[in-house]
Parts: sequence; C-alpha cells; structure tokens
Amino acid sequence: MGCFRCAGKSSKKSNKHINRSQKTNKPTVADKAKFDSNVKGKKEDSSPKPDQLSLDVKHLNLKEVSNEGKVNCYKARTFTFEELVVATGNFRADCFLGEGGFGKVYKGHIEKINKDVAIKQLDPYGHQGIREFVVEVLTLSLADHPNLVKLIGFCAEGDQRLLVYEYMPLGSLEKHLQDLPPGSKPLDWNTRMKIAAGAARGLEYLHDKMKPPVIYRDLKCSNILLGERYHPKLSDFGLAKVGPSGDKTHVSTRVMGTYGYCAPDYAMTGQLTFKSDIYSFGVVLLELITGRKAIDNTKSAKEQNLVAWARPLFKDRKRFCEMVDPLLEGQYPVRGLYQALAIAAMCVQEQPNMRPVVADVVTALNYLASQKYDPQIHSAQRKGAYSPSTGSNSHGHRPGNGSVSRARSDAHGQSTNSGHETKFNSQVHSAHSSRNGASSPRMRSNGHSSGSESESSTKSLSSSRLRSDGHGHFASNGSDSDGLGD
Repeated sequence: MGCFRCAGKSSKKSNKHINRSQKTNKPTVADKAKFDSNVKGKKEDSSPKPDQLSLDVKHLNLKEVSNEGKVNCYKARTFTFEELVVATGNFRADCFLGEGGFGKVYKGHIEKINKDVAIKQLDPYGHQGIREFVVEVLTLSLADHPNLVKLIGFCAEGDQRLLVYEYMPLGSLEKHLQDLPPGSKPLDWNTRMKIAAGAARGLEYLHDKMKPPVIYRDLKCSNILLGERYHPKLSDFGLAKVGPSGDKTHVSTRVMGTYGYCAPDYAMTGQLTFKSDIYSFGVVLLELITGRKAIDNTKSAKEQNLVAWARPLFKDRKRFCEMVDPLLEGQYPVRGLYQALAIAAMCVQEQPNMRPVVADVVTALNYLASQKYDPQIHSAQRKGAYSPSTGSNSHGHRPGNGSVSRARSDAHGQSTNSGHETKFNSQVHSAHSSRNGASSPRMRSNGHSSGSESESSTKSLSSSRLRSDGHGHFASNGSDSDGLGD
C-alpha cells in the first residue's frame, strides 16, 4: 500500500508539470500514453514484500519442517492484529483462559468466520519464542487429524505473534485431573480410557502418518485439550521436531520438555527418538490412572516423582489398588486396571528399546476403551477382585459377555521373571471376545529381556503385549525399533 500511495503523490506532481508545459507545448496522445505506461510500470515493479512468516522461516533456517522451505502451502489463514484485538475485546480480562510457556491464551469470536476461537499471544519475554511459533504454524498446517487441535490461523505482524485455534470448551486434561474445582465431578474410568486412547491416536498420527514424521516432545496433561464429550486433542507443538530418517537412529538436540515427562535417556544424552514420546505418554497414562501429578513437591520425597513412586508398586499386585485415583471411589474394572497399568509400565521403561511402538499402544488402549465399565452392573466389583492366592475371577462379569484368557510369558504359561514373589501373568489378562473371536491387544517392544531389576517389574507387567512369540521375547515390528532405538 505504501508503494501505491507514493506513486499517487508522484502522479499529482507530474500533472502540475504537464499543466505548466501546456502554455508552450500541448501534449500529444502519444505523450499521454507514454506517461500512463510509466505510472503503471512503477506499480507493476513494486512487488509485494514477502510475508512475515516466510521471513521468520528463512531467518531461522527451518526448511526441514516447511516442505523444503515452501511456506506458501500452509492451510491456516492469516489475521491482522486489529482483527484479533476486536475478537478478544482488546484482550479483556474476562476473555483470559490461561497462560503457558508461549504466552497468554484468550477466548475470542471472529465475526468473518463466525467462530469462537482460542487466541494465544506470544510473550516476548516468555520461555518460547518465534522459533516455536513458526514450528507450531508449520506443523499444524501440514496436519489433519481428529485428535490434533486445529489451527485456524495466525498473526505475524511486526513484533506481534499470535496463534488462532479452534476453541476447546472443556479445557485441558490437567484441569480435570489435578485442578478439579470443588464440587466438580471427577472423570470416570470410561472417560479416562477414552481420553488415553484418543491421545495415543493423535501421537500415532504424528509418528506414523505425517510426512515427514514428527516427534512431539511435549506430551503432558496440560497439552491435552478436551472438546465436547471429552474428545481429546493434542495441542502446543512449539517443541515438535522432525524425527530421524534413513539410517539415523535419533535426532541430537538440546534437551527441552517438561520435568517429570521427559524420558531419562533423552535427558541424559540429548538423543531424541520416537520412544521419547512413548515415555511421556506412559507418564500421562499413569496420571489418568492415579490422579497424581508427574511431579508433586507437596508430597514426601519418595512420592514426589510419579514414575519413581509407581515402579516398586508395579512389582506387587497386592498393592495395585493403592495406585488408583481415590476420586474413582472403587468404581473401576479390576481387569481393566491391570491392563492399563501394564501399558503404562512398558511405556515408562528406562531403556527406550524396551518401550512399545505407538501403534501397539493405540491397539491396546482402543481395546480397553471399548470395554465399558458400568458401576450399576458391576456393583460387586470390590468383592470380585482377583484373589491373590488363586487368581480367580469373581468380579461380576457375566460369562457370556466375553471370555478371558490369561496372558503368559512363555509357551507353558509360566513367568520367565524369576526373583519376584508375584507374577503378573496371573493378573493381567489378554482378553478376547467370545462372540467374534477378536483377540485382545498385546504389547510388543523391540528388545529382549535382560533380567535386570530395572526391567523386571515392567517385564512382568508386559503380559498384555502384542504378538508375543510365546517364549517371553518381544517381537520387533521391523521399523520403529530398528530405526529409532538408541
């Protein structure tokens, strides 16, 4: 616009000069045509400046996440800062939704698209910056999945950087687990498994479906947003990183993420793999089961770190019920609890090559989410817990509703985990439907058992694993395990 205004002012001066010259030499038709072509030529030469996002990508050298540097392919629309000021009523206090590492988030309504939106404004003094803003725009512009939050648009104008998302009316998972307002109803077991399965599907899309594949790097409860009927969506992709390709097994990068969710192998070496996300997911699943925070400094030293607190409990089935969120008030399926704990235990193993691939986590959790628990039907569930001595099932499931076969560690149903008094294969069941014969999910990893103490508890909890070879070994999937393990 500035170039055009300059051309207009120049045109007026030229007209005055022509009027003076009319006293002596009257301009011909050819002269007028020549003048008009000169003015038009100036307009055509004034090519528009590149948009701010393209300049940011060029400046930050982010070609690897921008479709080889071509940022004109992004699907998100651009908004002016003035439009977003209007949408939020000049960022009124009553529109404020929350604040994170990126900056403050406001609810707004954009008239031209007639939608309620969430607008995140970059704090120039915050923990994240323009790089995270650009990565978020580029990542979500290439993504399309029902379990990823939708980026509607963005604003990159001067020093202002804002992101415009679809509005998620139920807020974050963290709000419903750890920051539950007084009098609010806690999440029931079915909803928790639904959220876990949906979050896993979103992660699977990033790892296995996106081109190039993406490592999330910041999976945590506060980044799982909930829509109508508690439909979960992953959000906040500012720390996302393109995963390793070809013969590379990892991406070397500075350690970033959230304490308590960050995989120990990544924290120690800076080597980022897809299995780093699996560890974070395991922490989230433990939070869903226990209602505890990943890090809680209000608890005693032994209980402050959720994973460190849970590991010894994984070894003793008599204490599994101690791990359940007290807010559930005993309303959960014992069998489902054991299977959910098995998934979580495998995800948080210290050795990355012993963690399952995300596709197997999705399969297992989809199955758990499909097994609806009804507290009215299973009112005798507390009496029906498995007997520690016999492992018998008496918790109220009707025989015709689904037969259950026990998960085994070897071909003869014996556990290969020597040295532990209790064996998980008498507790966790790889259930299958007696009606359709569909086998229950089992988890697989890409490593073999080493027998070490750090792995033995999670080995015993791995009874619900996928495609076990029947001899206590984990079957490799031939892709993620070979290409991404450390």
